[in-house]
Amino acid sequence: MATWTSDELDKIGAAEELQIAGLKPDGTLRQPVIIWVVRAGDDIYVRSYKGRSSGWFRGILTRHEGRIWAGGVVKDVAMTEVSDPAIQEQIDAAYR
Repeated sequence: MATWTSDELDKIGAAEELQIAGLKPDGTLRQPVIIWVVRAGDDIYVRSYKGRSSGWFRGILTRHEGRIWAGGVVKDVAMTEVSDPAIQEQIDAAYR
């Protein structure tokens, strides 16, 4: 996962939406998509409303790397799925 500065967390958290683009197998970026973003603690989370069937999400599963743009922040990131129920609840609460 990315290491975030307080300034980046504040800017991205205030943005509510971000653009996200996964890396293709050849290392180039896919087309970015706009998605809601939430901050929970010192991390940033996005969630596919179509679940695993969404095209951008399937692309992320190829390399688990990409780039985000939000609130004036541009950052290359590693992306992981969250399975911890406690973190899932924090994410749910942030989305609510």
